[in-house]
Amino acid sequence: MAISESVSCPFCGQESTLIIDTSVSSQRFITDCEVCCRPFEVCAECEPGEIVSLDVLSG
Repeated sequence: MAISESVSCPFCGQESTLIIDTSVSSQRFITDCEVCCRPFEVCAECEPGEIVSLDVLSG
């Protein structure tokens, strides 16, 4: 099950929406900010249908 979650860019503060697949219990991925184009890392811990924790880290 996919859930949308809002996160803020650690560099410019722009808020964006990510789609997290909660069928994967532990995930790490890098995405780019839509405004400042800088990459940042997203770490998510999930249970089916629920995001347990979501952290955004500057690379």
